[in-house]
Amino acid sequence: MVRVRTTAIQKIVSNGGDILPDIEDYSAVARRYRDIFVAAVDDQRGAGRLSEARLQLVRRFAAAAVLAERMEARLMCGEEIDITAHALLASTLVRIAQCIGVDRPAQNTTPSLRDYLAAKTR
Repeated sequence: MVRVRTTAIQKIVSNGGDILPDIEDYSAVARRYRDIFVAAVDDQRGAGRLSEARLQLVRRFAAAAVLAERMEARLMCGEEIDITAHALLASTLVRIAQCIGVDRPAQNTTPSLRDYLAAKTR
């Protein structure tokens, strides 16, 4: 995963309490939340490009995603889940994703002429 270089996001990620106050950053759930949050912020080209409102939406997206994953894990273990609650979470994720944008900007992976020629001579 590409790490975001924005100072604000580095602070948020390195200080787990800044993501969610009073939460130990060592639990699997907290780590998963942070991973989703960081990936979603990275998809938005970094925290420096996000308004506070959009940053809050990314936080809600990460929380809903973690809840959905936990429900799905219970389902895979053979437990029954509330399908209505799962459908509501899925719908909520779609709506939040539409608000924050779900398209990651394409990166140019075309090699430069120098890189292309260097690779050909190897």
